[in-house]
Amino acid sequence: MVREMKNSIREALVKSLPIFFSYICVAFGYGLLMQKAGFAWYYALFTSFIIYTGAFQFVLITFLKSGASIVTIALTAFLMNSRQSFYSLTFLKDFKAMGKAKWYMIHTMTDETYAVNCTLSPEVTNRRQVMFFVALFSRIYWMAGTILGGLFGQLLGQIPDGIDFCMTALFVIIFMDQWEKAKSHIPALIGLGTGIICLLFFGKSNFILPALIIASGILLLWQRKEKNEVHYEKSY
Repeated sequence: MVREMKNSIREALVKSLPIFFSYICVAFGYGLLMQKAGFAWYYALFTSFIIYTGAFQFVLITFLKSGASIVTIALTAFLMNSRQSFYSLTFLKDFKAMGKAKWYMIHTMTDETYAVNCTLSPEVTNRRQVMFFVALFSRIYWMAGTILGGLFGQLLGQIPDGIDFCMTALFVIIFMDQWEKAKSHIPALIGLGTGIICLLFFGKSNFILPALIIASGILLLWQRKEKNEVHYEKSY
């Protein structure tokens, strides 16, 4: 049991290494921006601990500076982070089998941990342990980067512009990585096309949720069509 856990920790460290480099850099930038907005490093750490969603945390800085209402903040958080609910649907059986840890897994599901979990083979016996430690290590990376950014911001004093672009760069890298590994690019093209169309119709502040719903619906229909075609070919 102990040996299996050590192997899971070792594998999770290796799997989460790309997340480490990305999270340290992005969270470092978040800590700097929080410092630039006038919030000490422990405020940045607190928000990272209770929210843990990079894209919204960057937006939250603007809300905190402008004094936005709780309703506005809550609604924006729901719209921006609704995609994580769709991510969890992929691992319902795994999370259910993990007992009480499933609540932690749901809370810590991010774009990066989802991408890593998708690379784990269902046939591996310690798969769920690796998933848990990847989530745990990833959160530690993010909070460590936040602290470092906040403390460095205090020492630096003058914070340069353009740091908030690091989150956009991270999403682009994730997309490119998945594009190279995927056997079929149809799902990526569906998601990209749906996102662009919804952006034009709903605007940059409201397009994420409808884009996710529409893209998920199209992908479910496409997947069902693929299964029916395979079943039809096997029957003959």
